[in-house]
Amino acid sequence: MNVLVCGGAGYIGSNMTAILSQSKHNPIVYDNLSKGYRQAVKNAQLVVGDLGDYDKIVETIKKYRIDAVMHFAAFIEVGESVEKPLMYYENNFCKTHNLLKAMLDCGVNKFVFSSTAAVYGIPASVPIPEDLLKKPINPYGQTKLDVENMCRFLSQIGKLNYAALRYFNACGAGQNATLGESHRPESHLIPLIIQAAMGKRQDIKIYGTDYPTPDGTCVRDYIHIEDLCSAHLLALEKLESTPEQVYNLGNGTGYSVREVIDAVKKVSGKNFKITETPPRAGDPAELTANASKAISTLGWKTKFPKLEPIIESAWKFHNDNPNGYSE
Repeated sequence: MNVLVCGGAGYIGSNMTAILSQSKHNPIVYDNLSKGYRQAVKNAQLVVGDLGDYDKIVETIKKYRIDAVMHFAAFIEVGESVEKPLMYYENNFCKTHNLLKAMLDCGVNKFVFSSTAAVYGIPASVPIPEDLLKKPINPYGQTKLDVENMCRFLSQIGKLNYAALRYFNACGAGQNATLGESHRPESHLIPLIIQAAMGKRQDIKIYGTDYPTPDGTCVRDYIHIEDLCSAHLLALEKLESTPEQVYNLGNGTGYSVREVIDAVKKVSGKNFKITETPPRAGDPAELTANASKAISTLGWKTKFPKLEPIIESAWKFHNDNPNGYSE
């Protein structure tokens, strides 16, 4: 298939682009480069464009005879979404509406959407199944859920075949550790700890130490970027026969903040300062995925079920690229 990868110059999108190429699909990257990097696109075709530009999307779909679209172009910072909700609604919801309209106007009805565990808010139980109550507690999670609902209603009237993939914590570096996280500013736990181990941060902060978890720190489900992308590939190839797919993507095993810190120390051989601070509002004690649906329905299997190999790939990427991507 000719696949339009929106946000394909970013962390997840660039890894997905590489896997699509290896799987004999033809990815076309569409990115405004506000968060992504040309360097991450490697050998794929790059179209510099914004999802708010309807005419540019239509032109690109027609020029490259696009068969399916994958969407990785959302803003993802929870705190920022609370401070700037309109910005998140414009980018995450309105521009996705624009993309879907352009797709359907061009006769393209296959759509894979990067969603999030944030749609669940503070879950009533863990591990989280897909049918658990969705109650987002921030604009980021709400805009993702709103897009899911838009896709669902389009699917119900036969206009769209879609897959919504709810991520837990994507991490690690793919393609032999050449495609990793390069966020500015960085907000994800593993790269932040790695920066501390590299001496690029004064300390690493633990937000809350008295949660009802084994060591008192928050527990999260970490999934390697290549495992995440392999599920997308399986969902993409199932779109022809299945009009609606919704899956959680995680390892189903949680690691606490302290366990992640200890793993980075072990992999890096470095020590660094840890600062304990009060908990952040809205941080659930534990978020882990029940991903049995993706395993049974898609035949999905993870290659990186343990934390240490994931951190090893991230450590290599950050040491090979100490300042992130150059362009």
